[in-house]
Amino acid sequence: MSALIRDRKIVADDRQWLDDESALPEDGTPVIVSWERWQTLLDGTTDDGRYPEVGVQMPNTLDLAEGWQQIAQRPLIALDFPAFPDGRAYSQARLLRDRYGFSGEVRACGEAVVRDQLFNLARCGVNAFQLRADQDPQGCLAAFETFSDAYQPTCDGIEPIWKRRRRAGPTPA
Repeated sequence: MSALIRDRKIVADDRQWLDDESALPEDGTPVIVSWERWQTLLDGTTDDGRYPEVGVQMPNTLDLAEGWQQIAQRPLIALDFPAFPDGRAYSQARLLRDRYGFSGEVRACGEAVVRDQLFNLARCGVNAFQLRADQDPQGCLAAFETFSDAYQPTCDGIEPIWKRRRRAGPTPA
């Protein structure tokens, strides 16, 4: 079983991953379902809050402009990072935070959720990381401190170096 880092702390996963054939728990246990299962639950409507404890795992091929109304009220959106060269879920995370103002949990899951990626995932708005099974959770926590400066602006609040330099004025000769 893989470890979960949420808000830069190693925590127990309080959600159950539910396969598409299993019934939703009647006791309100928090679960994560696939996008396909979520579409079946909604039956073509928008998210009306009927399932307050259901998180949704989105495929990285989903266009958020088309799917936002179906996930806007979810407490958790899990993004799929299946391979290192596939950066589509990075874009989804940024869009969720920056364009759509999503304030719930954005969880990264998949084969590419490893220490080397955590700092950049966090910069894009991911706040929970379902680590690949071979990753050391304690070692992964150090990844958030690997870099102190950034070159690009993102939703994490780190001021890019170029903005600080511009504000400081010209460098003396």
